[in-house]
Amino acid sequence: MDVPPTYLVTGAAGFIGSHLAEALLDRGAAVVGVDGFTDYYARERKERNLAALRRRERFRLIEGDLVDLPVEELIAGVSGVFHLAAQPGVRGSWGRTFSVYVRDNLLATQRLFEAAAAAGVRVVFASSSSVYGNAAAHPTREDVTPRPVSPYGVTKLCCEDLAHAYARESGLDFVALRYFTVYGPRQRPDMAIQRIASALATGARFEVYGDGTQSRDVTYVGDAVSATMAVMDRAPAGAVYNVGGGSETSLREIIRLCEELTGRALAIDAGPAAAGDVRRTSADTSRIRADVGWSPRVPLADGLARQLTEAGALQRGARGAIAAR
Repeated sequence: MDVPPTYLVTGAAGFIGSHLAEALLDRGAAVVGVDGFTDYYARERKERNLAALRRRERFRLIEGDLVDLPVEELIAGVSGVFHLAAQPGVRGSWGRTFSVYVRDNLLATQRLFEAAAAAGVRVVFASSSSVYGNAAAHPTREDVTPRPVSPYGVTKLCCEDLAHAYARESGLDFVALRYFTVYGPRQRPDMAIQRIASALATGARFEVYGDGTQSRDVTYVGDAVSATMAVMDRAPAGAVYNVGGGSETSLREIIRLCEELTGRALAIDAGPAAAGDVRRTSADTSRIRADVGWSPRVPLADGLARQLTEAGALQRGARGAIAAR
C-alpha cells in the first residue's frame, strides 16, 4: 500500500494557506500546518479558517514562529514545503513596523530555505505581484525588471533573491509564485474586496483609497491553489511564475459588480491614495500555462458571488449569536 505524501504548509491558518491545506487533504496527502497566529488580524478569523481542517485526521497543526521553531525537524520526512507564511500588506510595511516584515518575511524564509536545501526538499514560495511596482508593460511578464514601490514588495523580492542564492550555493529546489490579488471566501479583512463584502453585508461605509480607477488582475483563491499544487508536481526547479486570474478590473467596476450581485448600494467615503499602492497590475501567465498546463477557471462574477455569500452568512451568524445571548 502506497504511503501518501506529507506536505508542510506554513501560514496554514491564513487565507490561501487554509484553502491549500484542504485541497491537499482532498487529494489524499497528509498536511503538517504551521502558523504563528500573529496579530495582523484577529485570531478568531484564523480559527474559523481552521475549523474544517481540525476535523481531518491527516492534518496536524503546529503553532509557532518560524524564526524560533526547529525548522529542520519540521521539514524532516516531508515530500515538499509550501511556504505561504508572511507578514502581509503594503500599507502597514512603512515606518517602525518594517522590522516586523524583515523578521517574519526575510529571517523566517532564510531559515526555511536553508533547512530545505539541506534536506533536498522542494519549496513552493508565495511571492507577490508587488515585486513589480508600477510596471511599464502590461500584461507584465516575469522577465520584467522588478521595481517594488513598497517595503512589503521589497521583502518579497529579497526572498526571491534568497531562493536563487540558495539554489546556486546549496542546490535548493524552489519555485516562486507571484500571486496577483487573490480573493474569495476567507480573504483577509484588510483587503478591498473583503471590506466591500463586509460593508454590503452590514450596511457599513466603505473607504476608497484614491479615485477608484486603480485596477488589479484579481485571482480566485481556488485558481491560486490549483496553480500552487501544480507547480509542486510539474514545474522545473528555479522557475518563477505569475499567477493571475485574467480579470484586470478597476475598483469602481468591482464595486458595481458587488452591488449588482447583492442588490444593495454601497455607502462610500473617499480617502487619499495609500503609500505604496500601484495604479495597475496585469499578469502575463503564458509561462505557467506552457510549463505546467495551468489556467484560471473561475470567472470574476462567480468568485465575487461566493465571497459575498460567505460575508452575508457570517453576518447572519453574528446576529444570531447576539440574539441568543
